[in-house]
Amino acid sequence: QLQLVASGGALVQPGGSLRLSCASSGSSLDRYAIGWFRQAPGKEHEGVACISSSGISANHADSVKGRFTVSRDNAKNTVYLQTNSLKAEDTGVFYCAATEPPYSNPPLPKEFDFWGQGTQVTVSS
Repeated sequence: QLQLVASGGALVQPGGSLRLSCASSGSSLDRYAIGWFRQAPGKEHEGVACISSSGISANHADSVKGRFTVSRDNAKNTVYLQTNSLKAEDTGVFYCAATEPPYSNPPLPKEFDFWGQGTQVTVSS
């Protein structure tokens, strides 16, 4: 059973940056594509980025394109989401999730089998 742990969330001012991490406790991540999802208060999960198992292919939702970058280091068994130029509307709980292909662009929650516990990102002055 794959167990994911998301971390790196914090309170940050508009325009700030955070690097979120998604690590596996135990099993290797290198056979899985990893998606990042954002859940704003009272809203459904929104897929913001996804990266293939090898890291060769990475996709970002239009709402975060140019501001967020997904990457991975399979040697460290970790996937990252670099978030820059944060806006108030980015506030929410960020989750990472794992799946095997195929998956959509942007990623859909129903396509992902294993989920981390989420990390809170609050963008506020």
